[in-house]
Amino acid sequence: MGRVLVLNATYEPINVTTVRRAAVLLLKEKAEIVEHSSWELRSENLTLPRPVVIRLVSYVRVPRDTHRRKITRRAVFARDHWTCQYCGSRGNLTVDHVVPRSKGGPSSWENIVTSCAPCNRRKGDMLLRHAGMKLHREPRSPSPQIFVHVASPTIPPAWRQYLPAAA
Repeated sequence: MGRVLVLNATYEPINVTTVRRAAVLLLKEKAEIVEHSSWELRSENLTLPRPVVIRLVSYVRVPRDTHRRKITRRAVFARDHWTCQYCGSRGNLTVDHVVPRSKGGPSSWENIVTSCAPCNRRKGDMLLRHAGMKLHREPRSPSPQIFVHVASPTIPPAWRQYLPAAA
């Protein structure tokens, strides 16, 4: 696993980075190790515990709307727990506009859901009521922590105590 969870100075998760970038932050004394693995990073004249979770030494202000703008397929899948919001399937996933764009539907968190390809084809260019389909859950803007799940779909046990249960 080549990923490291980055916490703000307040222990709030803000990012996932590579081990290399984490090592640079540690060497520049911009971060400290909170959790490390049994492995070590070695160079000619330095040995460093392999970081799993690091914390920034100084607080970094993260704009509140930063995460709301990042609508990507993986982010939608992670928000919807990698399941079709029409039938519950976990295979052959695509994204679907609940109100089709051709009918004036926006490309917003509240109008995009995870859909399996068969459900997406069945719904086509129709509204839900015309297609006879229902959503399992209403789409909404995700919590900022969803982007930790996007960067690393499998969450290491050492990260869990730093991530909110709802993420």
